[in-house]
Amino acid sequence: MSTTAEDKLYTYSDYITFPEGKRIEIIDGYIYNMATAPTRIHQEIIMELSAEIRNYIKHNNGNCKVYPAPFDVILKNEDEEASNNKNVVQPDISVICDKNKLTDRGCTGSPDMIIEVVSPFNPNSDYIRKLNLYDHYKIREYWIVNPMKKTILVYKLDENNQYAAPESYTFKDKINVSIYDNLEIDFNKLDLDQRK
Repeated sequence: MSTTAEDKLYTYSDYITFPEGKRIEIIDGYIYNMATAPTRIHQEIIMELSAEIRNYIKHNNGNCKVYPAPFDVILKNEDEEASNNKNVVQPDISVICDKNKLTDRGCTGSPDMIIEVVSPFNPNSDYIRKLNLYDHYKIREYWIVNPMKKTILVYKLDENNQYAAPESYTFKDKINVSIYDNLEIDFNKLDLDQRK
């Protein structure tokens, strides 16, 4: 995390002035530098899960869109202006069903589903910082996939519109994607090179 001497809080207006290719996120106005290139298994998981969801949408003539990182998501409430927003993230996978939220630059508003694949360099970001952020902005479904432990935590909004206790899975399980009626992802059948 880095801030200026004045502890400046950054907004989306600041974000779009940063040099192209510089991978950062802004959470609650603070800049977080993204890790260097992710591991191969990290990228395999993103590719496989994106393909599973996209294929399901295509075969069912669905309206949702799937975007892997880098893809900007400006998290904002209805009454907030995007340019002044202090939360800009690049989830590993974003699923957006309201096309009104899509712009040429990414997504403005909350995706229906986000998947983050845990990096060995900064696991707290997904388990704490982003969990709280995605709960606050009412992401309907949030998966945390940990390739090191081969586990998946699935958070869903409950009847109180907040995350209930997560459902816990392993890479040998089948997981229902709750934003759809009948999409099940079998991790055991994903084409993942799981060598240590």
